[in-house]
Amino acid sequence: MHIPDGFLDMNIALVYYVLSAIVIGTCIYKIKKDGIDEKRVPIAGLVAAGIFAAQMLNWPIPGGTSAHFVGGAVAAIILGPFLGCIAMVSVVSIQALVFGDGGITALGTNLFSMAIVDVFVAYYIYKFLSKKNTKIAAFVAGWIGITLGAINTGIATGLSSTFQYSISTTVPVMGIWHGALGIIEGLITVAIISYIEKNRGDILYISDKAKNNPRGGKR
Repeated sequence: MHIPDGFLDMNIALVYYVLSAIVIGTCIYKIKKDGIDEKRVPIAGLVAAGIFAAQMLNWPIPGGTSAHFVGGAVAAIILGPFLGCIAMVSVVSIQALVFGDGGITALGTNLFSMAIVDVFVAYYIYKFLSKKNTKIAAFVAGWIGITLGAINTGIATGLSSTFQYSISTTVPVMGIWHGALGIIEGLITVAIISYIEKNRGDILYISDKAKNNPRGGKR
């Protein structure tokens, strides 16, 4: 899902830069306003490092960009939507700025797909479904999060006149391929979250929030 330079019209790239800046700025505001538990800082670093390493393994797909493990659901479930978003921003940004994985002009779009759509969709899916079954919740969060993030990538590239494929090709290809690969993402998400839930369930964002606020009021 790392869009290279030259795939997007500049007006589309600019729109995504603005949208991403608004959401990321809101996340930073929320983190500062609500405060952050000191124990979550090193956890965020570890999560970002693990996702960074996993994302470096990717392969091309026809009619789109590339497919790989994203990890937005893992970040969202462990860190929550706001800190999870910032962790993913650091991963995607370093990959683009240091390793050339994804273009600078397309960075806003890549951030929107992987650090915003994937993270927030996965978080709210998990939050809703985890009341019934955390394993199913983790699987669906990982699966749907990456799929919708990929569809956003398909929309951005398909709307760009500089890209050789139209939206009628990019959206189905990105959606179908990542919908299939999302099953693997979902299974990996289940494995990671289940292990943490069994051994250190207190570090999961929702569990930690519930523990510190058992009556459900504002933390």
